[in-house]
Amino acid sequence: MKHRTAGKPSGPSQRQLRAGELTRHALVEVMRDHEILDPDLAGVPITVTQVRLSPDLRHAICFVEPLGGEKFSVVVDALNRHAKFLRGRLGRAIEMKFTPDLKFVHDETFNEASRINALFDDPKVAQDLAADSSDQD
Repeated sequence: MKHRTAGKPSGPSQRQLRAGELTRHALVEVMRDHEILDPDLAGVPITVTQVRLSPDLRHAICFVEPLGGEKFSVVVDALNRHAKFLRGRLGRAIEMKFTPDLKFVHDETFNEASRINALFDDPKVAQDLAADSSDQD
């Protein structure tokens, strides 16, 4: 029996995490092995960074990043247009009771990491960080 602490949000279960990673790996293989004939996806390498599954494992949000981050909205739209095709191929590649419905979204973590790095490179922030570290000595 699982005990949850009242008031604290719980994250995904181990089952969701395992199934998400299984789905991510299989989806990468499907996308590599089955060419999608769409001009918006032609020659665009796509990284599937994470797959989050719903608690019932029937719905998957697939976080993707096209190489270089260019045209991400066009790529995400194209992948969502072909989600049923990819789901069909995925169903043959994984052994799960249900093949999840796929929804593709752009992974914003790369943009956020770049933004944070740019902040650290700002001379004012570097000055503040240097002042904080000298205060701790």
